[in-house]
Parts: sequence; structure tokens; C-alpha cells
Amino acid sequence: VDRSYQCKDVLILAYQSFGVLFGDLSISPLYVFKSTFSGNLSNYQSEDVIFGALSLIFWTLTLLSLFKHVIILLNADDNGEGGIFALYSLLCRHAKFSLLPNHQTADEELSTYHNPRYSYRNPQSLTVKRFAERHKKAKTALLLLVLFGTCLLICVGFLTPAISIRSAIEGVKVRSSELHYGVVLIIACILLVGLFVLQHRGTYRVAFMFAPIVILWSLSIAAIGVYNILKWNPRVYKALSPYYIYTFFRDTRYDGWISLGGVLLCVTGAEAMFADLGQYTAASIRAAFLSKNFAAVSTSFYASIPDSLFWPVLVMATLAAIIASQSVISATFSIVKQCHAIGCFPRVKVVHKSKWFRGQIYIPEINWVLLVLCLAVTVGFRDINHLGNAYGLTYMSAMFVTTWLTALIINFVWGQSLVLALLFALFFGSIEIIFLSSSFIRISKGGWVPLVLSVIFMLIMFVWHYGSRKKYLYDFHNKVPMKQILTLGPSLGIVRVPGIGLIFTALVSGVPATFTRFLTNLPTFYQVAVFVCEKTVLVPYVPQKERYLIGRIGPKSFRMYRCIVRNGYKDVQKNEDDFENDLIMSIAEFIQLEAEGSGTLEGSVDGRMAVVRTSEKFGKRLEISELERNGEASSSMPPTILNSSKSHILQYLQSTYEMESPGSTLRRRVRFKLQPDMNYRDLNVKDELLELVEAKQSGVAYVLGHSHIKAKMNAPCLKRFVIHVAYLFLRKNCRAPAVVLNIPQTCLIEVGMNYYL
Repeated sequence: VDRSYQCKDVLILAYQSFGVLFGDLSISPLYVFKSTFSGNLSNYQSEDVIFGALSLIFWTLTLLSLFKHVIILLNADDNGEGGIFALYSLLCRHAKFSLLPNHQTADEELSTYHNPRYSYRNPQSLTVKRFAERHKKAKTALLLLVLFGTCLLICVGFLTPAISIRSAIEGVKVRSSELHYGVVLIIACILLVGLFVLQHRGTYRVAFMFAPIVILWSLSIAAIGVYNILKWNPRVYKALSPYYIYTFFRDTRYDGWISLGGVLLCVTGAEAMFADLGQYTAASIRAAFLSKNFAAVSTSFYASIPDSLFWPVLVMATLAAIIASQSVISATFSIVKQCHAIGCFPRVKVVHKSKWFRGQIYIPEINWVLLVLCLAVTVGFRDINHLGNAYGLTYMSAMFVTTWLTALIINFVWGQSLVLALLFALFFGSIEIIFLSSSFIRISKGGWVPLVLSVIFMLIMFVWHYGSRKKYLYDFHNKVPMKQILTLGPSLGIVRVPGIGLIFTALVSGVPATFTRFLTNLPTFYQVAVFVCEKTVLVPYVPQKERYLIGRIGPKSFRMYRCIVRNGYKDVQKNEDDFENDLIMSIAEFIQLEAEGSGTLEGSVDGRMAVVRTSEKFGKRLEISELERNGEASSSMPPTILNSSKSHILQYLQSTYEMESPGSTLRRRVRFKLQPDMNYRDLNVKDELLELVEAKQSGVAYVLGHSHIKAKMNAPCLKRFVIHVAYLFLRKNCRAPAVVLNIPQTCLIEVGMNYYL
């Protein structure tokens, strides 16, 4: 049954890929030839020049899309995930390039951490790897390269909708030449606004809605291509010969080199998915037509369509452009999520609905930023060729970054020789540099926009990473020694009240200063204390059964635990109710494993840590009964034997808050109880489990640090500016930690802390 469901999901995702991925590859006919012949190349009205341009497009697709992406890059996946960030993740796992400070040896035992395909180690690569591992500047340079590449792809997120939809709408001017430019612009802006407004529905519905349209669009341009070849020039197939590239540059020289900035638009979308043969057909549509209609370069695609099919094709072209835009917008959300996961992007709200497939997310803040930037470039660039210049330069720069990261993968991950890695980088890098050199000539004609924005985005990411890392190091150097905790005794020198206190910290060992700060100001705490560390491991996903790493702080009588929640860089935050329940069940499992002396426990600074939820006994320690809205247990579940120890006043306040907060009424409520037929060899285990259940029934409180970041008085001026101005501005204008963690206000306790960095 599970296998049939798995096959069904694969087929559904394959069907959706037509709508979400292939759409980005099928729209290049709308603007490739127009951008290629936008300069002085339009003065060369000969068949050889047209065939040369087609030959350039064909071989660019063959080398950069087919050989580079399909044959090589698709083998450099990270557990099925691709892209710049996946390459960086692979490098960090096979060499110590990561700047994440909370890495643990236990992370390397995750089932998704190592890939048997990459087990080979080349001794020749060890020297280069050790050099890079010893130098922090090399790690920082690699991170900056990755961030710059991701920032370029973020720019693609607003450039693709702008150029795609505007190019599709401008086809109307072929039949209505007197139509004012402003009308076309207004129509394009309306479609763009509608596209971004509907993003919150997710790609689940979008893919099922658009996949048939993309398939029909691809078949249409193939059929139109055959029609134009037969009608205008059946000899167009000769353009596939590289000889025409030679004649193209022989005849056009400098003007032909400048036109490469338009040719490279044919591979836009190759970073999302390899180019299909439909791309070659799309190019031949226009080449066959242009070889006999030189004057129709600017509108060659729509001018090549038979009159009776013009309006249907125009509608399909517009829908295909919307689909192409959808794919890159979704990719942008994923990129931002990945950067946020490793501490390189300010906190944002990540939305994932249960009916969406894994990895499909929506980020409201990024959605509206992309909309504003998209409208700005659509309206700001009156000449669509300038928009093409910006688009092409952005995509080719991102491909150049990917080439050098792949060269490192070949050497460090695949274990191939350094010579082979350099040959790959030089071969494909030289091709991309030729295209980039042509694009750089057009920087003043639109190309400067994505470069400036990419630098701004990269500075934002690096400032956030710098501040977050400095904050972590401050916590690490100021954590409370265990000896100080042990001398306080089981009561910690305070009053222990019923309930569970979850102290969130970035530390994977030791007691954070936030905890002692809380005890100093309010000498009381809950009977069960759990130090929770949510960390990101450089893998796409962490299996649920390997997610929780549980340990104990101090002796058993202290009732203090540590829970390290390990997430992959594409994992989505679960809701707060499921997290609480999983945490309680994981701690219960740890208590029993510890009593049985299980060999899965590992040594740590505070005690012993265990990866729980892997035992066959899990779920048999405690019974769960789901509560109805009135607070009573459901009749279909076994009744609970525990009552809440909250006062009547607190219960009244909580019920009042939940009535006023619509979202809180949807929270899933459960109660735990011990299994009545369980035999315990150690009665202390039963008492500890019972105390855990009672504490959960009394309530759970979340303790978060509310930090105030300041630079030291003797800090350099640049550091003071970064911390006091840039980092502080980002902190004030991003989501609060409690919002990101979905913590209800009635359960939140914030502890003020001053950080002097």
C-alpha cells in the first residue's frame, strides 16, 4: 500500500513538473531573437546570419543545458535536491567548510548525511581541502560566493515574471499596431499583481491548473515550427552545423559578439531543469521565418503564427509566461528558506499547508518584495531589450557561480583529480565568460539593476550572519558551568512549581546565561526544565525518527533535560502542538532507554544523549487521548486520570484568550497517561514518567531570550556601524522569534539579556 501511494506521489509530481518547471524553459521564443537582433546585428539581413544565430542557440543549449546540467549537474544532487545551496551543503559535509558553530559528531550519523556514491576519497584532493579547512578566510569567501549566487537567483525571481509576461502581452501590438504602449504596460501590471496575490494558494493548485496548458503550448510551438519550416525555408536544418557559427562571427565580428548577450537568454531556466528538445523546435520556428522575413525581427515569433491561430497562441503564450513566473517565484521562496535555515537571512514567516507537497512553501514578506521589484522593473524599463539585458546577465552570472561550485564538488566530493575539476571549470567557465563579456557591455542598458540589488541582498545576508554568529559566540563563552548548577541541588535553590519550562537556546551543550538570568530575577521555575536547541544540519531533510536528540542535565533528581531538534535546510517548522507532543514522547522514550542501559546513548558534556524514536517500543510508554473543545477527553479515547493543577483564575484567563484568538481554538489538545499494563523494573522510572505527564498536564511555558545587542566601547567604527545600525535595523524589521516558532502569547516568557559583541 505504501509503495502504491509513493508511486502515486511520484506521478503527481511528474505531472506537476510540466506546469512548475518546464514552463520556464518553453517561453524563450518570446524574446530570444528579439534581444539577439536588438543592436546593430539587425543591419545584417542575410540568411547566413540568421542561420548562425540559430546555430549559436542550438549549441549553447547543447553544451550548457544538455552536457553541463543533464549529464553532470543532475549527478551532483543532495539527496535529490539541486541548486547552488545543495552544492554548498555537499561541500560542507565532505570538508569542514561550514561556518555553522553548533555542529556535532552525532549529526554525521544521520541516514541522509552520507551518500554511498561519494565514498571514494582521492589523496590528491586532501592537500587542497586541508588548506581550505585551516583558513577561515577561505570558508568566508566560499560562503560569500554562495550568497552572491543565491542573491542572483532572487533577482531572477522578479525579472522572470517581468520579461515573460510583458513579452507575451506585447504580441497584441502585432495585430493592433496603433495600441498605445501604456495599455500594454497596464495589462502586464494587472497580470503581475494577480500572479503574486494568488501565491498564498501554493503551487499545488497552480501545477494542476497549468500543466495541461504548458503541454498544449509546447505542442503548439512545435506544430507552428513545422509549419514555418515547410512554408518558408526547409533548409533551416543546416543551421545545426557549427560551420554557421564561424560564418556568423566572420560576417558580423564585433556586432556578433555583442549579440551574445541576447543568445544566452535561450538557456534561462536551465538552472531549474534541463532544456527539452522543444527548445530546439522553438528556435527553428523563428529561424525559418526570419530567413525569408528579415524586417520582422522585433515581432518574429507572433508574426510567424498563422492568422487563424494568432489569438489562441497569444492566450497560451501569456499563460505559459505566468507558469514560468510561478516556477521561479517558488524557487525564490525555497532559496530564502534555505538561507534563513543557516542563519544568513532575517527571520521570516514560512507557510506550509498539510495538503501541499513536501518542500512547497510560501513566504509573505518575500512575495510582496518581489511584487514591488517586479512592477518597478516592468514600468521602469520602457525598452524591453534593457529588461532582457538584466535578465540574461543575472542568469549567466548564476550559472558561472554554479560552474565553480561544481568544480569543487568534482574534486572534494566525487574524489576526482584536481586536473579534471579544473578542466571542467575552464571549459564551461570559458564559454560562460564569453557570454558574460558580451553582457557586461550592456550593464549601462539595464544590466546594472540586478548587480546592484544582488550586492544589497548579499550585504543583508552577510550582516545577519555576522550578527547571529557573534551572538552565538557570546552565549557560548558565557554559558553557566555545570559545577555551579550541581552545587545548587535538585531544587536549584528556588521554588519548583508544576509544569514544564522549555528554555530555547542556540547552545548544544551547557546551560545558557538566560536561565540563570531568569532565576536571578524570579527565583522560581517549573518542576521539569527542558533546554531546547533547534539547529540546522546541512542536509535537505532529517527523517522524523532521527530528529530528536535527547539528554539529561545533572542527576535524575534535577528533572532537567536537553532536547536538540535537528532540521534539514528544507524542513518546515511544525506547529507548536505537534512539537510539544513529540517532545514529551521523546523524553519518555529517553527515560526508558536510559534505565535499560541502551547502547544507543552517546556521551556528551552534560550527560548522555540518545537519538530516540528509533526503538520499537516507542509509543507504548504513554497513552494519548485527544480532548474535545470543552476540555474533556474524547469518548473514543481512554479517559485520563490527571487533572490540571492550574488555578481557576489562570484557567479563566487562558479560556478568555483562546476565545479572543481565533487561531488558538484550532490547536490540537491531547492528554497523556501511563500505560496501565506496563511493568517497570525500576519504580523510579515510573515515578519520573508520571511526574513528566503531570507536568505536561499542568501546562508548558516557553522561555526565550529577548536580547539587546551592543558593540563594545573599544570596537572599531565599522563593527559598531554594522551592529548598531545595520544588524539592529534588520532585527527590528523582521519576525520575532516567538512568531517564527508559533508560540502562543499566553505561554511565552521573555528574558531580557544584554549582549556586548
